[in-house]
Amino acid sequence: MKSRKEAIDYCLGLGNTYEDYPFRDKNWTLMRQVENNKVFAWIFEKDDHTWINVKCEPGSLIFWRQLYTSVVPAFHLNKEHWNSIILDGSIPEKEIFEMIRQSYLLTKGK
Repeated sequence: MKSRKEAIDYCLGLGNTYEDYPFRDKNWTLMRQVENNKVFAWIFEKDDHTWINVKCEPGSLIFWRQLYTSVVPAFHLNKEHWNSIILDGSIPEKEIFEMIRQSYLLTKGK
C-alpha cells in the first residue's frame, strides 16, 4: 500500500465506515465508524508520502515503532495513543492492514 486511495479503499472495506473531510484543508481524510462517528484513521500527505494515523493499545505503540522506522509517534495527535504510518514502501502491506484493523477495533462501539 502506497497511496491515499488504497488506504481509503481498505478502510471502507472494513465495513460500516465512511470517509469524512471536516477541515478546510482537504489534505486530511478522516475514516470514521458509522455507528459512533469515531475516527480510526487520519489519512494525509506529508513529505511526499501518504501518512496514516492509527490508534494503538499502549503496548503496541512501542512495538510497531521499534519494528519499523516508518512508524512514528502520531503527527498532530496524542503520541500515547496514536502512531503515524508512513507509506514509503518499507512496511509489508499485511502489517499496515493489521495496524489499521486494530485501530478500527479499538474505536468500534461496544
